[in-house]
Amino acid sequence: MFATTPLRIVAVSAGLSQPSSTRLLADGLIAVTPVFTASYSGLFKSFFDLIDHTALTGKPVVIAATGGTARHSLVLEHALRPLFAYLRAVTVPTSVYAASEDWGSSGDEYTEGLPSRIRRAGGELASAVLGRTVSGASRALGLDDGEDAVVPFEQQLADLRLG
Repeated sequence: MFATTPLRIVAVSAGLSQPSSTRLLADGLIAVTPVFTASYSGLFKSFFDLIDHTALTGKPVVIAATGGTARHSLVLEHALRPLFAYLRAVTVPTSVYAASEDWGSSGDEYTEGLPSRIRRAGGELASAVLGRTVSGASRALGLDDGEDAVVPFEQQLADLRLG
């Protein structure tokens, strides 16, 4: 059953250039920043410093960043994910990093392209917002990437005991 009240998704983009390459990422992204000195931008941090540290408690968040090179992609894990953990937000599993070479690229045999990463993160955000399993919401929104349905942990444990 779908929600009867409208859902609100906020996008925070901290890019300084006009137009910001950060704004080119897909709808539904919550927190996107360009990388400065191997971390998020000061403007981005200043914004989140001004909100109450409990304001995002339990809220689903997609974290994303843009940068000139893929070498800075770990900013998502060493800077953004801890920031939103402190803010008690629930970050979805897939984060999105876009380096200069990602724009217009469909990936290669070892990596998926930027559009695929954005779709997967968007599906996870939709799932979290709607309170569904990742695969269920992804299918409902036409974002299914062929992954198997999520099996509840309790069922996985029960299956282990039977075997």
